[in-house]
Amino acid sequence: MNSIIVNMAVIAGLMISGHTLAVDMPVEGKAKCGTCHAIDKSSVAPSFMEISEKYKGDKDAVNKIATSITTGGSFGWEFGEMPAKGLGANDAEIQSLSKFIADLAK
Repeated sequence: MNSIIVNMAVIAGLMISGHTLAVDMPVEGKAKCGTCHAIDKSSVAPSFMEISEKYKGDKDAVNKIATSITTGGSFGWEFGEMPAKGLGANDAEIQSLSKFIADLAK
């Protein structure tokens, strides 16, 4: 009986915590952006989920995020300034990561 209650509590906790636990940052994101960004927690920079929420419903979100990554800046967040292209991401990595970020809040 106790194991059933424990299992139910674990499953409920996973359901409440959201889908971000099941999402892993793409390799280029970990290598180039993971130092400052996390998927679901702000630290040095806003989380990818916060960025995704900012652009939720915007049909041009992927391009706007890609432009922000490419040019760098603070983008109105209360964090430091991000360098252009992060830690040296190339255009293909920027496009891939921008799509990943934009799709998180859907």
